[in-house]
Parts: sequence; structure tokens; C-alpha cells
Amino acid sequence: MNHEAAGAPITGKVVLVTGASSGIGEAIAARSAGAGHQVVAGARRTDRLRELAERTEQATAASGGGIHPVRLDVTDRDDVAAFVETARERFGRVDVLVSNAGVMPLSRLDSLLVDEWDRMIDVNVRGLLHGIAAALPHFTAQGGGHFVTIASIGAHQVVPTSAVYSGTKYAAWAITEGLRQEADPSIRVTTVSPGVVTSELADSITDPGAAEAMHAYRRHAIAPEAIAEAVSYALDQPDDVDVNEIVVRPARQR
Repeated sequence: MNHEAAGAPITGKVVLVTGASSGIGEAIAARSAGAGHQVVAGARRTDRLRELAERTEQATAASGGGIHPVRLDVTDRDDVAAFVETARERFGRVDVLVSNAGVMPLSRLDSLLVDEWDRMIDVNVRGLLHGIAAALPHFTAQGGGHFVTIASIGAHQVVPTSAVYSGTKYAAWAITEGLRQEADPSIRVTTVSPGVVTSELADSITDPGAAEAMHAYRRHAIAPEAIAEAVSYALDQPDDVDVNEIVVRPARQR
């Protein structure tokens, strides 16, 4: 439901979520809208975004929140800039950017799947940087904002087949930590590192050995709503409380 178009006052925060068409991003968008926030949900699969908005409309209407689908390719810097600017023009401000878009085509280095390495770097690292470049000037100008990066347990450990993926997620962690240290205290910065979560990430694995290993690895996955709850916790803190890092694993993951 578009409360803005209907003339109703905007409630909650203006929360931008990338990679919102499935998995963790979808859960974050739904949870945030259900909490009364206006969620600008970005992804390439706009049909999935529209389905999400329709599916959650009744619940979000009760809270005053809403989901607003926008096509987004995080690898395109101009696209990301337009995503943030469109949200600012529509709602008058941007309060939160959740950089969630990511890909995980795992493989051993000797498989030499260089195109897949490049894709991970483009989405997981450049996509994050594009979001920071687009949102940081707005946060600075308005005197506040909140960056949330969805990293991975892969930022904290490396296993065979995860060298490049873990490298991109360590980069995401490092970039976000650097942003925290450099940013004005009015800008909060949070990194959330999920363990094994039910999602479509593993569907992009083309290497047979990595796919087989991942099937066993993902046997004890938790729901993406667990990560959405962690993000919600960070967003709900008072302005002078900055939740910098959260790691969320299945209890069976060691």
C-alpha cells in the first residue's frame, strides 16, 4: 500500500534493501515493513518484488509500513545512485541502506571459473561500494543514517571452495568497518554475518564438487527470518547506540 500517494503521513524509517527478491533480503524487507517502516525494495526480479508487496500488503498496512518495488542492478553505479535518489525524492529522506545483494558460486581455485570470480567481486564488493557512494552524501547532509551490510560467516573463516567468496565477504566486512571508523557518529554502521541460511545462494554453484559439499553443509540451515530479526534489533536501538557486528549461526554450525 502506498501511504504516501494516499496522503497519509509517512511512518517509521525509510529503509532501502538491495537483493530483496528472495532469501534474507526478502525477509528483511517484509520484517521492516511489518514494523512500520517504508521499505524501498530493490532487485532485478521486479516480478518477485511485486509479489512480495502484494503478499505482505495486509500486514504492512496495519503497521503503517509498506514495500515499494524498484528495479535495481547493484553492479551498475548509476542504477544504485538512482535507487537512492528516487527514494529520497519520494519520501524526503533515506534513513537506512541494507546492502544485502550477493552471489555465492563456490568453486576451487583450480577450477579456474574466472567469470564467476568476477561476478562475485562485482556484486559482493562493488555493489556494496556503490551503495555507500550513493547513500553517504545523503546521510551526511541530513545528519544521520544507518548502513547495514549483510556479510557472511565466510568473512570469518575460509574452507575449500570458498576462497574467492570468503575474500569478497572479508572485503565487505573490512569496508564496512572502515566506514564505521571514518563516518560521523550520527551515522550508524552494522555488519551482520549469517551462517547457513535457507536461501537461493547455493543455486548459483556450477562446480560439481562444490555443489555436493554445499548440499551436506546446508543440512542444518536456519530461516532467513532469523537474520531479519537481527537487522531489526540493530535498527530499533536508540540513535546513540550503534550495534556494530552480529554473527548469527545455526546452533549446529561449528
